[in-house]
Amino acid sequence: MTLEIFHVKGTRSVRIIWLCHELAVPLTVTTIDFSQDYRSTPAWRKLSPTGKVPAMKDGEMSMFESGAMVQYILDKYGQGRLQPEPGSVTAAHYLQWCWFAEATLARPLGDMVHHRILKPEAQRLPAMVVDGEIRARSCLAAVEQGIRGQEFLVGEFTAADIMMGYSLLLAERMEVLDDTYPEVLAYYARLQARPGFVIATSDGADLTDLA
Repeated sequence: MTLEIFHVKGTRSVRIIWLCHELAVPLTVTTIDFSQDYRSTPAWRKLSPTGKVPAMKDGEMSMFESGAMVQYILDKYGQGRLQPEPGSVTAAHYLQWCWFAEATLARPLGDMVHHRILKPEAQRLPAMVVDGEIRARSCLAAVEQGIRGQEFLVGEFTAADIMMGYSLLLAERMEVLDDTYPEVLAYYARLQARPGFVIATSDGADLTDLA
């Protein structure tokens, strides 16, 4: 049974497309209408109760949280690849960076997106953008320290780098990823050079032909 990801370019579905490319896991990419009207329909809310993107199906099973999708794919299809041995010190740091990328770094960036782009202009709060940038820069400083002296977050490339890569993509779009963080910029350039990143951030790709 082929995995299916419901995708909008530039959203967290990037993580799933990228991961499946790295693992050579077949994936059908279904691009959906990102309009509020579509995302409010009963059919979409059945897949994604909050109306957000992405959603994923594996046969009759469906999911709507990208970080959980990453872990599910690793556990079911990864054969031990792209994650450290559970219970090891490296695994502890791997989990730390996975959670940090989404729960800590992406949160203030999301506030910036909402109050700069997504909300109607009358509902935007400039103070939220300012506060979001302050918090995001504090997070980027932590990544700057964490990546110093190594190529990837826990040494070799893992799914933690995929989780972080999307958050850095968001930071770049919100114009907070700059030369204040030279180690992060170099790290992000390494991630951008990976074929899976290129495919995942393009207009989408159907990976069903992967062996």
